[in-house]
Amino acid sequence: MNTMTYKGYLGSVSYSDKDQVFFGKIEGINGLVNFEGESVKELTAAFHEAVDDYLAYCKEEGIEPDKSYTGVLNVRLTPAIHRQIAKLALKAGLTINAYIKDALEEKVEASLAV
Repeated sequence: MNTMTYKGYLGSVSYSDKDQVFFGKIEGINGLVNFEGESVKELTAAFHEAVDDYLAYCKEEGIEPDKSYTGVLNVRLTPAIHRQIAKLALKAGLTINAYIKDALEEKVEASLAV
């Protein structure tokens, strides 16, 4: 998936060959906000405008702009990977949940450091 970032917000980007236009939406927000442009420059400007307008609207209405997450995540794995994680967690003296949480935190921190 192609994405762009502005003010900490992520926009997903696609292209419609039929309409000859780039289009996208702001991800991870409490609403649906789309943007589009016929060039990368237009798309970028439209994305920035969409984020700015959305944030202004949220401030005016007293709405939290960011989507809330529960912190509970159901992950589907193959039985073989589940078994390996269980063994690794046991060796590390952790529960499976704690082991997966630590692994994901490490992966996220490494991604943010780049």
